[in-house]
Amino acid sequence: MTLAIFDLDGTLLSGDSDYSWGQFLVEKGLVDTQVYQAANDKFFKQYQAGTLDIHEYLAFSLAPLTDYSEQELAQLHHDFMAEKVQPMMQQKAAELLKQHKQQGHFLLLITATNQFVTGPISEALEMDHIIAPVPEVIEGRYTGKVVGVPSFQEGKVTRLNDWLADTGHSMEGSYFYSDSRNDLPLLELVTHPVAVDADDTLSKVAAERGWPHISLRD
Repeated sequence: MTLAIFDLDGTLLSGDSDYSWGQFLVEKGLVDTQVYQAANDKFFKQYQAGTLDIHEYLAFSLAPLTDYSEQELAQLHHDFMAEKVQPMMQQKAAELLKQHKQQGHFLLLITATNQFVTGPISEALEMDHIIAPVPEVIEGRYTGKVVGVPSFQEGKVTRLNDWLADTGHSMEGSYFYSDSRNDLPLLELVTHPVAVDADDTLSKVAAERGWPHISLRD
C-alpha cells in the first residue's frame, strides 16, 4: 500500500495541539498559570524557529500528566477535544484524507506531539496508524518520561524507518504533507513531498525544489 504520511499540527489542524493542550491546562487552572504560560510560549517559539530541544520540551509537557490518574486524564482530554481540537479541524484536510483513502493508500500520522495528546486526534481523523513520542506509563501512572526516540526532525525518519522494518511497508510512491521546516528530513525522503500552509523556510525550499505548496485552510 502506498503511504500517505501527514504531519498534524499546522497541517491537518489549523493550529497546534501541543501548544493548545498547554493553554487548556492554564485556562483550567491545573498548572502554575504564569510560569507554565511563559514556558509554553517560549517552547512554541523555539519550535517555530527550528531550535527546540525536544527532550527538554517533553520533560516540560509530560510533567502535568503525572499528577492525575488515567481516568482523570481521559476526562480532561475529552473536554480538550471539544474545546480546543474540534475548532482546529479542517474540512479541506478531511477531504484530502478521504481522497487518499479512496485510492487505497495507508494513512500514517507522524507527529512530534506526544501520543497522549495526539492518539485520540488520530482516531478522530480515522488515520490507519500514528507515530508519536510515547509517554512512559508504569502501573497506570504517567512518569513524565518518554520511551524511545521522539519523532521530531530527524527522529521522524528514525521512527518511520523502525516502523517500516517492523511492518514491511515501502516508501515507494510515498507522500508526506507538512507545514514545518522541522520536517525537511522526512520531506526529502518521500517520493511526493508536499508543503501545506508552510512556514517561511519550508516555503522557500519548496519553491526552490519545485514541491507543491497547498493550503488546507477553510
